[in-house]
Amino acid sequence: MLNHDQIIISGASGFVGRHILPYLVDKNLKVISLSRKRTKENTLTYNDIQEKDWNKASAFIHLAGKAHDVKNTADPEEYFKVNRDLTIDLFDQFLASDCKTFIFLSSVKAAADQVEGILTEEHIPKPKTAYGLSKQEAEQYLLKHIHRTDKKVIILRPCMIHGPGNKGNLNLLYSLVKKNVPYPLGGYHNQRSFLSITSLKQVILECITQPPASGIYNVADDVPLSTLALVRVIGKVLNKKPLILKVPAFIMNTVARGGTLLNLPFNSNSLQKLTENYVVSNYKLKKALNIADPWDTAHGLEKTIESFESKE
Repeated sequence: MLNHDQIIISGASGFVGRHILPYLVDKNLKVISLSRKRTKENTLTYNDIQEKDWNKASAFIHLAGKAHDVKNTADPEEYFKVNRDLTIDLFDQFLASDCKTFIFLSSVKAAADQVEGILTEEHIPKPKTAYGLSKQEAEQYLLKHIHRTDKKVIILRPCMIHGPGNKGNLNLLYSLVKKNVPYPLGGYHNQRSFLSITSLKQVILECITQPPASGIYNVADDVPLSTLALVRVIGKVLNKKPLILKVPAFIMNTVARGGTLLNLPFNSNSLQKLTENYVVSNYKLKKALNIADPWDTAHGLEKTIESFESKE
């Protein structure tokens, strides 16, 4: 059994939390989930958590947050209420307690919505969306206190996370290949970083058991892939040869704008995500934790895609 007191985790019912919570329990850690509503015996709510609960914990993992709405229909203020204000409130309680480690799951979007070259932790944050701004403002509050305490304050910035239960563009691409729909973006040769939920689970466990120095850490698997390569990985899992088309960019832009107007899954935001470069460096984190990437990027994606297959 790992030599640690209980761990408190917020956002346990979300995509990441549904993977992290049982993983930590399997490692014989005592985990208390924190949520808005009481759902089971060992769950605390934000309103009834007390100092004694904090004092029993060695680490707090803050996963709760409002996810990025790709349809851009969410109220911007809701992002700040959940991603910034809730984080600040919980962090203040942490500082007043005996709990020693605060792990905040932020996002690379707190640094930049678009990336030229490779994104490192030294990049000056320039978020443009309410999601990115709310995460960045939460980070800034935490960073102000890093040098005022001997506690560990670890800010993790994951890139696109995938795994069983994943939603978003990965599902869209999977459906296209599954249904033998031609992939029209064969003319784009972007590079994008991905993060397997398996890798993220190991990173969070390492941050609990041997916390690195306080600060910001990007989290990504080692090798970036193009969206075209991702389509071929999906085809490999499905034992299908994807039909790749090279539709001119101006046509795809027009179709995507139409999708935005009609509120369709394929829209301008989807096109940007599918074709942009977004490469994230994980060097700082791997050096701090002295770990190797546990999953080859393509292999991790194959596991996620296989989970789509098993649910059909």
